[in-house]
Amino acid sequence: MVALVFLVAIAVGTLLLWLPVSADGPRTTPMQALFTAVSAVCVTGLTVVDTGSHWSATGEVIVLVLVKVGGLGIMTLASVVVLALNRRLGVQTKHLANAERTALSNGEIRPLLVAVVRYSFVFEAVGALLLFVGFRFAHDRAWTTDAWSGVFHSVMAFNNAGFGLRADSLSAYVGNWWINGVIAALVICGGIGFPVLLELRRRLATPRGTRRPSLTLHTRITLITTGVLLVLGTVVIVTAEWTDDRTLGAMSIPEKLLAAGFQSVQTRTAGFNSIDIGAMDTVSWLFMSMLMFVGGGSAGTAGGIKVTTFAVIALMIWSEVRGDADVHAHRRRLPERTQRRAVAIAAISMGAVVAGSLAIKSLSTTDLDRSLFEATSAFGTVGLSTGITASLPEPAQAVLVVLMYLGRLGPLTLGAALVLRERHLRFRYPEEQPILG
Repeated sequence: MVALVFLVAIAVGTLLLWLPVSADGPRTTPMQALFTAVSAVCVTGLTVVDTGSHWSATGEVIVLVLVKVGGLGIMTLASVVVLALNRRLGVQTKHLANAERTALSNGEIRPLLVAVVRYSFVFEAVGALLLFVGFRFAHDRAWTTDAWSGVFHSVMAFNNAGFGLRADSLSAYVGNWWINGVIAALVICGGIGFPVLLELRRRLATPRGTRRPSLTLHTRITLITTGVLLVLGTVVIVTAEWTDDRTLGAMSIPEKLLAAGFQSVQTRTAGFNSIDIGAMDTVSWLFMSMLMFVGGGSAGTAGGIKVTTFAVIALMIWSEVRGDADVHAHRRRLPERTQRRAVAIAAISMGAVVAGSLAIKSLSTTDLDRSLFEATSAFGTVGLSTGITASLPEPAQAVLVVLMYLGRLGPLTLGAALVLRERHLRFRYPEEQPILG
């Protein structure tokens, strides 16, 4: 049902964008309309035409609505799925989880959906107002233009979509701390996941003098892993691009740190860029591809395999290196079934990215490193590009379309399927140890 709903939204969006009224310049081709619709509904941001110059005001509104439908829709659906699975598993593991108070374990579905919608519109409204102020000080143009730019970029940022109204995305504001800060904050809040936002709100709303409830393991892992990856991304980009005049070399030290930090945030599946991605070093491409593959938090607007999946695998490796029989995190033991699902999601997702990269490489004259970056950006629903998307032949663009669709629905539906297909056999086979290494 989730897959069909998104297919319907993509079909409607394609037809609307194909209409002559949606474009200002040349008539939109079917592939351009389909690619843009998929990119919008899957809140990616990859484009084969310039959003600000090709689409008319009507077309821009259609793109915004599609992003809103895709972002809010998947956020709502993900929250409901997490709630349903949490309740189902909560009965089976109640004796192991008495100390944990899950953010989605209380209340009915209707209040949950209302909260998701309310949070979404509040963040976007505040972000639009702040960006309007930033654009007013950065430009000398009509206030209506700045207002629309604020609304458009706020919706794109919170929903982790990388559509911009300029051909260079946000490169014109590379040194603007206000605009960069607001965009980055919206990206993090939208991509960190609704369960985390809801739990933090409940914790902050606890009256003074009352013992605040402890954070759940999910929230702790999400916050810590997100922070670590953001810092690592900033350090790697600064180190690799420090002396390159095409990217950070000509900037002052504060501007270098701002641009590198902003670009690290965008790998959380947002897709804006304040520096030329195509001019960056291959080291930056590789590390950014890794960050895009990981993505953001569960049950949010971000894509990727999710930071919790990545953290569980990292904890498994650390426990194996230490020789521990169990995997622990914050004085909690991770169930074996959770470990197996994390490995399955990561392995299947990696297979999709590798297959997509090879397909793009074989269908075009693009280098493998650019193909890998493009495929990872599409599967992670990021929207960052080295500048080759529009020049790819249509068969290669079709591969990106499939990757965007799979990347948006894959981790959620795959994770739910692995949970729902869990079987409890009444027998166990004899154990035998194969030779590893």
